[in-house]
Amino acid sequence: MASVSKRGESFMIRISTGYDSKGRQIKKNTTYTPEPGMTEKQIEKALARQCVLLEEKAATGHYVDSNIKFSDFTELWMNDHAKKNLAPKTIHDYAELLININTAMGHIRLDRLQPQHLIRFYDNLSQRSIRQDKRFIALPGLEKKIVSTSKSAWKFAKAAHLAHSTVKIACSGQNISEKSAETIAKALKGKITNYFKYATPDKCLSGNTIKHYHRLISSILQTAVMWQVIESNPARRVKTPKAERTEAKYLDEKQAKQVLELLDEEHNPFRTMIMLCIYSGLRRGELCGLQWGDIDFDSGVLHVRRALQYIPGIGTFAKHTKTFGSTRSIKLSSIVILLLRQYKKWQDEERLRLGDAWQSAYREKAESENGTYTPIEWLFPTWEGMPMQPDTLTSWFHDFVIRNHLPQVCIHSLRHTNATLMIAGGTDIRTVSNRLGHSQTSITMNIYSHAIQSTDAAAADTLEDLLEPGKSSMPERRAN
Repeated sequence: MASVSKRGESFMIRISTGYDSKGRQIKKNTTYTPEPGMTEKQIEKALARQCVLLEEKAATGHYVDSNIKFSDFTELWMNDHAKKNLAPKTIHDYAELLININTAMGHIRLDRLQPQHLIRFYDNLSQRSIRQDKRFIALPGLEKKIVSTSKSAWKFAKAAHLAHSTVKIACSGQNISEKSAETIAKALKGKITNYFKYATPDKCLSGNTIKHYHRLISSILQTAVMWQVIESNPARRVKTPKAERTEAKYLDEKQAKQVLELLDEEHNPFRTMIMLCIYSGLRRGELCGLQWGDIDFDSGVLHVRRALQYIPGIGTFAKHTKTFGSTRSIKLSSIVILLLRQYKKWQDEERLRLGDAWQSAYREKAESENGTYTPIEWLFPTWEGMPMQPDTLTSWFHDFVIRNHLPQVCIHSLRHTNATLMIAGGTDIRTVSNRLGHSQTSITMNIYSHAIQSTDAAAADTLEDLLEPGKSSMPERRAN
């Protein structure tokens, strides 16, 4: 039975839930503070309700004291909810956001967290950068040093207890975390400044990013409500931060043709990847996740079954597509099928030329684990046959755009280009949506409203030409 004791303006509610292995009584407690102006009768009823709630929490195993700090509750949320229900990449992204969230609000008791705390936090995000993690870029010569030390990047990564993809990313000149940079430097028996330079940008966060923070905080607090730790979600009483509405960047028909012409001079794997991206509208992770078994050359159909993702400390891995609708089949044009046949012939020749070096990391791992080596036939692997980190494609296309003085578009812009050109060519929205792998046609309509408006205007002109041909060129009729 619960006991209640008054402590100043508040009340301590305590119950016993049994005894531990040493015979000591296990007690759970919570604090209740009445609202100003409540009568003694109202307080008595409220206390009775709090006693029942505390007993129910203890009985169901959902007991968490409401005076727990916000940072401690987020740890419980990550372990008991996020890691059991969310994808690895989502968990990683949330962990990154929680660095800043807990720095600003982690010390506040959960039951004392107010909308004003969130508002001030969002204001700080919009006014200055509060990024806590540091990013580093490798200095020239890192890959040469690694190879001279361990003969291969894979062996170096294994000895340093790092993901092979992390080492490859560092060698390619992309950003890595401070922890990864320190681990690499330590394995090379040097200081971090011997091999890396600081690369973290100092900029304020956009409205879209702040909205991500708000959604995460609201989700955590809503879980606290469901677990009966707090009675209401303070994030629900905060106006959602305004996100900037940006129109999808894409290439028009002339620019897309220019890109296709420029690709003739590029290295085969990337040339084929970019052309396939333009013709299919695949996401970059889906593109990198393709295997030769996903291409039906006889029917000319491409099957999207997986996507590749990268997480620091874990590496590059295959996962299910973004949504149920993202697992789909796409009909390819004869030009693309011919391109893929030529590319496969080139890749087979490269594979024979490399010999044992092809997928040596898979082979060495299988041998170390006494397993059987089974080659995975990636469509667009690295030069050694391993899965390509999606950021590698992003970096290559960024350099390609700069080298050829193209409009400032990113790899995802090619997906927008594909959709925009299909809509402009008269393809119906449902077909476009299905090919893109959107879960709902409304998503397609919202993203590509610019193209839909253009076709809508053209449809109006077409209707006028059908119903009253030549009217638009006639003098205006005299009003009666």
